[in-house]
Amino acid sequence: MGQFDGKVALVTGGNSGLGKATAEAFARDGARVVIAARREDLGNDVAASIRASGGEATFIRCDVSSENDVRALVDGTLKKYGRLDYAYNNAAAAPGPSMVPLAELDSAAFDAQANTSLRGIFLCMKYEIQAMLAGGGGAIVNCSSTASMRGMVLYGAYAMAKAGVESLTRTAAHEYASKGIRVNAVCPGPFQTPLGEAASKCTPPEVLAAALARIALQRIGQPPELAEAVLFLCSPGASFITGTTLVVDGGYFLT
Repeated sequence: MGQFDGKVALVTGGNSGLGKATAEAFARDGARVVIAARREDLGNDVAASIRASGGEATFIRCDVSSENDVRALVDGTLKKYGRLDYAYNNAAAAPGPSMVPLAELDSAAFDAQANTSLRGIFLCMKYEIQAMLAGGGGAIVNCSSTASMRGMVLYGAYAMAKAGVESLTRTAAHEYASKGIRVNAVCPGPFQTPLGEAASKCTPPEVLAAALARIALQRIGQPPELAEAVLFLCSPGASFITGTTLVVDGGYFLT
């Protein structure tokens, strides 16, 4: 028996990295999982892998920057499983194309961060909350980043979007606490993911080395470690936690 037996969890950006690990963790703990992402081949592969391991999962293609896609995603979840209990909003635009000094930042790259990493979270919460209100409550976890917590060279657009995610998280938590919906965020530091690897390739070596040297645990995080933080925030063990941002960074900000 898992702590999420009979429940339904939605994971955006669930075809790789942190989203994939979280979808797999939800399924192992008994949840029926809906995986949403743009790349259908990878998303279907993750869903098939979960089913092969004895879990229950389905994939629905979704670009979170499209309101029509997000609406269809939540509607499809309700049609498939009849309810929505948990959501991990993980989908974000890769920071690579926007990783230049602000005065050199192309407006299209800035808009991509705003539309996917920030507006996408807003759209997901908008429709997830409506579904959870109809079902009597639930829990949402949004993915931020330690880039939001300090001025990081070349990460201006990405950090802007993630800081906005944390602000939206607090607002939604306040607005819907009395309705039985908890809303929190996780704030990952460096993790071994495709998105993290791509960002590392765009970061000057000296900047990257300085960042890695700050990690107190002296290693990069692994996706299942972030997944456990998400599941905790959705679990009954976090029933008195809402509106917070849980930093999962290996002690990056200790030094």
